[in-house]
Amino acid sequence: MDVLKKVPIKEQDPQVRAHNFDEVCLGYELEEAMEEASRCIQCKNPKCVSGCPVSIDIPGFIKEVENNNIEAAFKIISDYSALPAVCGRVCPQETQCEQVCIRGIKGDPVSIGKLERFVADWARNHNIKPEPPKEKNGKKVAVIGSGPAGLTCAGELAKLGYDVTIFEALHEPGGVLLYGIPEFRLPKEEVVKAEINNVISLGVKIETNVIIGRSTTIDELMEDEGFEAVFIGSGAGLPKFMGIPGENANGVFSANEYLTRNNLMKAYDTSYDTPIITGKRVAVVGGGNVAMDAARTALRLGADVTVVYRRSEAELPARVEEVHHAKEEGIKFKLLTNPTEILVNEDGWVSGMRCVEMELGEPDESGRRRPVVKKDSEFVMELDTVIMSLGTSPNPLISSTTEGLEINKWKCIIADEETGLTTREGVFAGGDAVTGAATVILAMGAGKAAAKGIHEYLTSK
Repeated sequence: MDVLKKVPIKEQDPQVRAHNFDEVCLGYELEEAMEEASRCIQCKNPKCVSGCPVSIDIPGFIKEVENNNIEAAFKIISDYSALPAVCGRVCPQETQCEQVCIRGIKGDPVSIGKLERFVADWARNHNIKPEPPKEKNGKKVAVIGSGPAGLTCAGELAKLGYDVTIFEALHEPGGVLLYGIPEFRLPKEEVVKAEINNVISLGVKIETNVIIGRSTTIDELMEDEGFEAVFIGSGAGLPKFMGIPGENANGVFSANEYLTRNNLMKAYDTSYDTPIITGKRVAVVGGGNVAMDAARTALRLGADVTVVYRRSEAELPARVEEVHHAKEEGIKFKLLTNPTEILVNEDGWVSGMRCVEMELGEPDESGRRRPVVKKDSEFVMELDTVIMSLGTSPNPLISSTTEGLEINKWKCIIADEETGLTTREGVFAGGDAVTGAATVILAMGAGKAAAKGIHEYLTSK
């Protein structure tokens, strides 16, 4: 065994997976997981723990895996995370825990995410669940949204004995885990719903088809329903567009709509009556993880797909693994390119996209070099579908119907970073509703911090 190299993980062949929605990564077997776990040097000052937004005892659970004590490893992870099978699949470990792994100074870092996934999958397959609280404390807390922030906050509070109810606007719980991330990255029945059931097993109740701001309000929950605190984890589901001519044409989608139809409404399954028209020539505008998800979904639906991004590959915000998988599957990348107009035929459908080439100038406020238009570089791409993946912002419905709840200029709820407390007493918030679109694990970290803040608030009240 070469301790400097990760134990390789099996994946579906790119030419096969490009035509199905089965999971790409196949995960470790027990012997492989134990071998990878043995690479951990059990640092006295483990930087990986501080690199994890929910502060999992990473050396602790990895040691148990090395010793073939998988149930003990799961119990350690469950003390810190409500969604280990999800995080093991979609969290950007390469920029968090694995980035600061000491083993990675000379050689590859330990595959922390793949080991977390293995432990969570093993526990699910052996019907091992988190331990529920021994007694309730009689206090009621409402959680708005059943995405990663809401599920984490609810699970943490339930462990402390609170009577927690999650209110979800859609007909199924899971938030972005269910509608935003494709089946080939995150299986819904096998993984997402199983982890939601683990949260329910802690005593959490979930009410679906409840739109806060329409069905009821936060004021009514607190004044009429007896909830002593509320956590807002409603995410950021309002898509952004470029504001260029032709964006209202048939055949132009936001990535949100496109992925929701395919994931939550199963448009990819011909037995479901929720089709989505995907043309043969598709452009996805944007370079983040959502853009990769939309592009790889369109490919699986039979399209020739090009990702259009205005900066270079070095600035692509998507995970390196997702870009690598997209390229393996045959997706093309048109970099340093920016759309200026979507061309529309006489029937009102997309026929192409006018673009200009870009070059990188001086760094902007984010530190990335600002793209500027290259002179005389205009050209046209022939297309029949355009998917805009330019980020999202929070829906202002909740903030506009809640007395005393302040938002910033981006429509994000203003909340304390450490406790989640908003400008309205008893109301807490976290995740994308506060930060704008970010990662699953950062939303979970915010949900966990808010649960601690709510507990401190209600015990001192």
